[in-house]
Amino acid sequence: MSDIQKIIVPDVGGDEVEVIELCVAVGDNIEADEGVVTVESDKASMDIPAPFEGEIVSLSVSVGDKIKEGDVIGEMKVANGDSADKGASEENASDESSKEDAPKQEEAAKDESKSEAAAAASGSSEVIEVAVPDIGSDDEVDVIDVLVSVGDTIEKEDGLITLETDKATMDVPSTHAGTVKEVFISTGDKVKEGTVVIKLEVAGSGSSSSESASSDASSEASAPAAQESEKQETAPAASAGSETIEVAVPDIGEDGEVDVIDVLVSAGDTVEKEDGLITLETDKATMDVPSTHAGTIKEVFIKAGDKVKQGTLVVKLETSGGSSSSASEKPTEAPKQEAPKQETAKKEEPKQASQQEASQGRSPVPPAPEAKNTGKAHASPSVRRIAREFGVDLTQVNGSGPKNRILKEDVQAYVKAELAKPRTAAASGSAPVGDNVLQIVPVKPVDHSKFGEIEEQKLSRIQKISGPFLHRNWATIPHVTQFDEADITEVEEFRKEQNAYHAKIKSGLKITPLVFVMKAVAKALEKYEVFNSSLSDDGESLIIKKFINIGIAVETPGGLVVPVIRDVNKKGIEQLSQELIETSKKAREGKLKAADMQGGTFTISSLGGIGGTAFTPIVNAPEVAILGVSKSEMKPKWNGKEFEPRLMVPLSLSYDHRVIDGAVGARFSTEVAANLTDLRRIIL
Repeated sequence: MSDIQKIIVPDVGGDEVEVIELCVAVGDNIEADEGVVTVESDKASMDIPAPFEGEIVSLSVSVGDKIKEGDVIGEMKVANGDSADKGASEENASDESSKEDAPKQEEAAKDESKSEAAAAASGSSEVIEVAVPDIGSDDEVDVIDVLVSVGDTIEKEDGLITLETDKATMDVPSTHAGTVKEVFISTGDKVKEGTVVIKLEVAGSGSSSSESASSDASSEASAPAAQESEKQETAPAASAGSETIEVAVPDIGEDGEVDVIDVLVSAGDTVEKEDGLITLETDKATMDVPSTHAGTIKEVFIKAGDKVKQGTLVVKLETSGGSSSSASEKPTEAPKQEAPKQETAKKEEPKQASQQEASQGRSPVPPAPEAKNTGKAHASPSVRRIAREFGVDLTQVNGSGPKNRILKEDVQAYVKAELAKPRTAAASGSAPVGDNVLQIVPVKPVDHSKFGEIEEQKLSRIQKISGPFLHRNWATIPHVTQFDEADITEVEEFRKEQNAYHAKIKSGLKITPLVFVMKAVAKALEKYEVFNSSLSDDGESLIIKKFINIGIAVETPGGLVVPVIRDVNKKGIEQLSQELIETSKKAREGKLKAADMQGGTFTISSLGGIGGTAFTPIVNAPEVAILGVSKSEMKPKWNGKEFEPRLMVPLSLSYDHRVIDGAVGARFSTEVAANLTDLRRIIL
């Protein structure tokens, strides 16, 4: 016999929570404990589960509603009435156990408040460890955010870290008020009940309070321990010993992880401040992570081939500048003990993932799953959040969990399959396919060895990375190229005079023609600011930049890079020459940092030292224009009376026609040429 039962909101840990998603619809048949609605509080999101197995008869809430404990959110038709009785009995039993536990919890709270009051009365401080409490899960869970840092002053119940389980996100609160002395957890770690989160300095000293409160016998017993403690505290101070610090990856201008291509130190090495520890390779440059202090390497946590990001621990360094107290020495033991566990866990994760993929029959890039369109999807709040971030419709994803529940791995596999579809589709056939947005006919594969001897050379890393960006810019930006030439006869004479002067005084400075082009462009950008702009993300407006940073394309053994010279309009010829020499040297040695290639507003690509009469440079998005400079040449020019030889340099200006009209492009090109012809215009 069927029975209609109400779905009542259980204890949600707050006054009111907001409904952010309906997981079911009227008419759906669901299992017991399956999510009905997803709610979100200040600290967590969670599913309100179905208390029984049956059919949804009605839903009385919608997205955006506020609900609290005891509210009715819908009704279910339960096939077996006994299940309702069973649920009720379980709920009553739970209430009774809660009532039985309440006096115990109250007594514990009173005892805790008494101990805190006693500690406060002692007038000194005590360092305690705060660990992860019971989080309702035996397995390890992910740390998605660290809310405190060393030196922070926090109150009791303030959040320390944020955890994410399969069903909710939650904060681990502080058990006491005090000052954070050390943090043992970082974002991405896995923790479980009992894992130490921080060391906290709270009011009250355990030793002094215990001495005042204990009997004579306990005082005598504690005397040796106190003497030992005094010895430990005085030993470092007497030895004027070293301090062990951690050196992490600084801000490298990248949001994601980057590759470690070389480790420059090993345990036992002595390094100076600013010495390189590891070498990183980003999309556009290689860079060294420098040491923040001088000292001796005690432990190295990184190896070649690893991926790191800002904040990743690189080495532990023993410095020679100060003594570390016993309080600062003891915490260093904990990370050493935890580090092998974390490394082991990281090594085991890929193995477990590969075993899970093998057991479920998934390949690294699985075929695209067939659309289900069932109208509902069973997934935890964390999985739903990931799906929202990637824009994935969960109804199109096949679930591999219990009762076809969608797991995080299922969403990741779906995204990989969707990303692989255009490449797979374009590889077969010779006609444009639906997934090919630009409808480009693919090139048929050809076996070139049939026609003669061949040699295959791998593209450099920079070529592999820059190629797709250049293709994107060429295919998506409507290019127009304006060709012009400038008379640089007087400029070249002046340049040679200045170089002769610097050679005479042996300053080591050499001025190149490119510096004058930079100044001429900077002056023109001040007059035509549309060339110093970018399109907004929605394409509805222009972002005009009030600074002039010019990127200079530099050829390197690994490929073309574009370092940026900042505030060109505010610097003189000699200062720009010096910066250009230093930057070009760093580029060719592969020492450019990511920050050195960011923030450009306009780009110059010079082939004057090689040859050619003109070319069509590709706009470097999100910039809207680029100037190409070719090799200068002596040409006969009519001065009104006769032909005279003049040194002319070809200019090729490419610009985004969505932003810049042809007439404005011609005026800008003419302005640059005029500035190069007469340097006096630059100072007007």
